[in-house]
Amino acid sequence: QVLPPPRDVVDDVSVSLRLWDTFAPPHKDRRFAYGRSDVVVLCFSIPPPNSLHHVKTMWYPEIKHFSPPAPVILVGCQLDLRYADLEAVNRARRPLARPIKPNEILPPEKGREVAKELGIPYYETSVVAQFGVKDVFDNAPPAALISRRHLQFWKSHLRNPPRPLLQAPFLPPKPPPPIIPPPDPPSNNEERPAHLLEDPPPPDVILVLQEKIKIYAHKIYLSTSSSKFYDLFLMDLSEEDQQSAAGHGGFGAAVTAAAERMLHQEERHHGRDFLLRAASFDICESAEEAGPGQRKPCLRASTSDGILRGNRYENGERGLRRGRNLSSWSRAFTSIQEEMAEDPLTYKSKLMVVVKMDASIQPGPFRAVLKYLYTGELDENERDLMHIAHIAELLEVFDLRMMVANILNNEAFMNQEITKAFHVRRTNRVKECLAKGTFSDVTFVLDDGAISAHKPLLISSCDWMAAMFGGPFVESSTNEVRRGPREGGDSSGDNQEVTRFVCVWQVALPHTSKSCMRAVLEYLYTGQFSSSPDLDDMKLPPPANRLCLPHLVALTEQYTVTGLMEAAQMMVDIDGDVLVFLELAQFHCAYQLADWCLHHICTNYNNVCRKFPRDMKAMSGENQEYFEKHRWPPVWYLKEEDHYQRAKKEREKEDYLHLKRQPKRRWLFWNASSSPSSSPSSSAATASSSSSSS
Repeated sequence: QVLPPPRDVVDDVSVSLRLWDTFAPPHKDRRFAYGRSDVVVLCFSIPPPNSLHHVKTMWYPEIKHFSPPAPVILVGCQLDLRYADLEAVNRARRPLARPIKPNEILPPEKGREVAKELGIPYYETSVVAQFGVKDVFDNAPPAALISRRHLQFWKSHLRNPPRPLLQAPFLPPKPPPPIIPPPDPPSNNEERPAHLLEDPPPPDVILVLQEKIKIYAHKIYLSTSSSKFYDLFLMDLSEEDQQSAAGHGGFGAAVTAAAERMLHQEERHHGRDFLLRAASFDICESAEEAGPGQRKPCLRASTSDGILRGNRYENGERGLRRGRNLSSWSRAFTSIQEEMAEDPLTYKSKLMVVVKMDASIQPGPFRAVLKYLYTGELDENERDLMHIAHIAELLEVFDLRMMVANILNNEAFMNQEITKAFHVRRTNRVKECLAKGTFSDVTFVLDDGAISAHKPLLISSCDWMAAMFGGPFVESSTNEVRRGPREGGDSSGDNQEVTRFVCVWQVALPHTSKSCMRAVLEYLYTGQFSSSPDLDDMKLPPPANRLCLPHLVALTEQYTVTGLMEAAQMMVDIDGDVLVFLELAQFHCAYQLADWCLHHICTNYNNVCRKFPRDMKAMSGENQEYFEKHRWPPVWYLKEEDHYQRAKKEREKEDYLHLKRQPKRRWLFWNASSSPSSSPSSSAATASSSSSSS
């Protein structure tokens, strides 16, 4: 006895239930366990087939030998293992129990066949799913009472005992859809710009320090990190300025005049204090150089406007560029010119921009400034912080100067926020350069047009691009000839076109649209995936997989699944799209999207098969095998449901025939005032009259 004896009411009869277990080993004598038993619940385990085999060969014969009149109820336990994850179950059972194999789990019809052969009712239970236990104990007392109807006492008290109820099949819970978590960004994203500065791919800018030290850099990195560099690289270095130098005393006078014109434009757009920013921060080499009445070097906090100024000339409108003197335009630069220089990577001559820096700029601090412009970070252990701040003032990189001030004031922890703001501002500038095609040196030829890009950013963010542009491929040495009107032509249409040889890489990407490629480029530039209304979900995984970008593949999977789920919530039929996405995802290694599509098809298997029978038959053998194994509802449930409905109809038909065979009861109403000596005919008449009156 394991519980206090509960009581139940069956057909207006109070019944006390007591539960006993046969705890003896199979080879021991258990005759004492069957004594005075009213009903025997014979349980077996669904996973091992030997358990059901022992029911017929050992347990049922033993029960009938020691307790012949007791009714038997066959119960299959551990029903939940039919739909459970057997790998997880076996890991939990290891090493105390033998692992369960999928082919060892018995289907429901096996237990029902044995029960039919033995002539006993059959139920299935699961304690984990809380299914079937109540059905067993609700049907055990009626089974015991029905077996005692031959006794006089029970025959008089049990008028209409219920028959064993039919058990509805257990529907497994619908499996939840696979969760696609937001992927972690690549770990080497922050290190790549610094590596690009140390070991540059084909550069397009040469920064000359002290007339002999050359530092190779890239326009796109410098211009998106510093407004001063952005204005510098957009200067007009056309041939007209050189021609006008002949009437003004040579090249220097012409350059000076052109610089003055540009200064007037800068004053008109940005104020007259634009050129005085660099003069606000001068340092002394040491404390001895400062006079006795002068203060020691200090830093003044300042903020940058962060404005990315637009280009006054398009690529084809600037004409041929030569050079310009910058001594009157900025204290940081001496001159800028275009010349043929040797590429440090390919050792081939190509057109590059050579910028000569001021003689006061030292190589060590300047490299620290360049590292900030590439990565947004400043090492706290830098020695020449004052020189770094001086260069930052000359280049108008005021955020870097604030970082130096924080380090000197022992407040370096505040530099993290400055770095975050640097990346946000730079991301916006990079997007603007991508949209306008500024400083672009790569052209992707797509199905619906072309889109310009920037090779340094592509190389630093994509190994596939780095291998293509740096290896012996056709794309790494393709030049494009651009034509544009010469600057200075009148509006009457007399503009002369000039031919410019610009080093532009052309890459053909078939089966790719501009909207899709623009999303890929924004990811490569900023590390973020942004959607647009014209972006087609089905065209995202192929380029992401082609460029070997697993993080972008995961982002496209998340974006696609979110769109499909939103469409399903709006009652839009997505079954056809899911079938297309399944083949696309499996082909392009989008495994999370493929798992989600498989789950959707499995949980809507009947509807999908009814709508797209040919597509389902054309699926690969692996997919069809997966569908048969994981479809919901499972096959065994559909068979059980069909058997249950047929048995239910038969039971209803039997009940109807049973009620039809019952004799109809006749109600007789006797008149209390009638005398016993009255004749039957008069009594019948009185009864009929009473009946009519009532």
